[in-house]
Amino acid sequence: MKYIVLIPDGASDETYEEIGGKTPLEAARTPNMDFMAKHGRVGFNNPIPSGMEPGSDVGHLSIFGYNPKKHYCGRAPLEAASMGVELGPDEVAFRMNLVTESDGIMIDHSAGAISTKEARALIKFLSSKLSSEYVKFYPGVSYRHIAVLKDAKGLEGFKARCTPPHDILEQKWENYLPDGAGDSFLIKLIEDSKPLLEKHEINQVRIDLGENPANMIWFWGQGTNPSLELFEKRFGVKGSVISAVDLIQGLGKCIGLEALKVPGMTGTLDTNYEGKVEAAIDSLKEKDFVLLHTEASDEATHEGNLKSKILAIEHFDQRVVGPIRKFCEENRETRVMIAIDHNCFIRTRTHSGGKTPFLIYGNGILSNGADRFTEIAAYTTNLQVKEGDKLMGMLFQG
Repeated sequence: MKYIVLIPDGASDETYEEIGGKTPLEAARTPNMDFMAKHGRVGFNNPIPSGMEPGSDVGHLSIFGYNPKKHYCGRAPLEAASMGVELGPDEVAFRMNLVTESDGIMIDHSAGAISTKEARALIKFLSSKLSSEYVKFYPGVSYRHIAVLKDAKGLEGFKARCTPPHDILEQKWENYLPDGAGDSFLIKLIEDSKPLLEKHEINQVRIDLGENPANMIWFWGQGTNPSLELFEKRFGVKGSVISAVDLIQGLGKCIGLEALKVPGMTGTLDTNYEGKVEAAIDSLKEKDFVLLHTEASDEATHEGNLKSKILAIEHFDQRVVGPIRKFCEENRETRVMIAIDHNCFIRTRTHSGGKTPFLIYGNGILSNGADRFTEIAAYTTNLQVKEGDKLMGMLFQG
């Protein structure tokens, strides 16, 4: 048996009057997901345990089959793992965004979706100015980077509360600076980055082109080295993971899955969908499991762009689910699960907890009466997975 998990990040949402009182999933044209829904089982999952932040790190831990309340280690250590950064026992990894601020307001959590080439040059420049025996910078993809801080006397492990920048868009960022143990060290790095980045020639060019400059850094999602049981030991299969996002790659690596690299993966609407699907199918020649993640629906939500979110869902259906559906028709010993890691609301431009729809389709799976893959359809089936980490077991058990 072959097992395929597809994740359209943050695709579930609320209803909006401008699209006829529908959610983006309802408004999007999704014939392939709807076919799988009609011939499979649709229900609700709870990927975010009560009391935990509704981040992709928590949601994906659940989907991979690990209880976040037992295994959560922070987002940044997983991203660091994907980059080959090994943390020492006295080190803490932070996600470090390149962001855009203007007159004290957080304008853009992604610095205009800055290119990886530009971002790497800026991180290299910052490293030459700000790194020390206590802090090192590691460039990632686009706006997503890692800072590793060594616990120095008096910093108490960097346990400061840090707010994700996409949660404070259009708000005064000074109201959300790190607060708690180690906060003064983090705040100084943020403040020191600002004049350095503002004067850099890359940002001067971006401003001239009318693009958002990467004029500040922002820390969040910190944690220490994770310790997770291998996926193969837990579920009895070897597998791969495909994502443009370091977090998902790193989580896969930490549980023993192979993180596949695909040229042209961007995490936005222009990602190489076809290349990702081809890599997924090719990986199933030697392995029995693959998880394919797309980020565009989440990014569109953080931008507050309803049209782009609907388009991202339609691209996912046409260019990912469509070819996978064809693969299933040609390879009957296959099961597919489509799951969503968290809700993400255009209204607030950020993540939310609560139920998200899922479907399981393929070998041995009988219909439970849904007609589409939407939030409303999931409600009608009365199928609920109350503990999100149990969903993966359902895929294998059928």
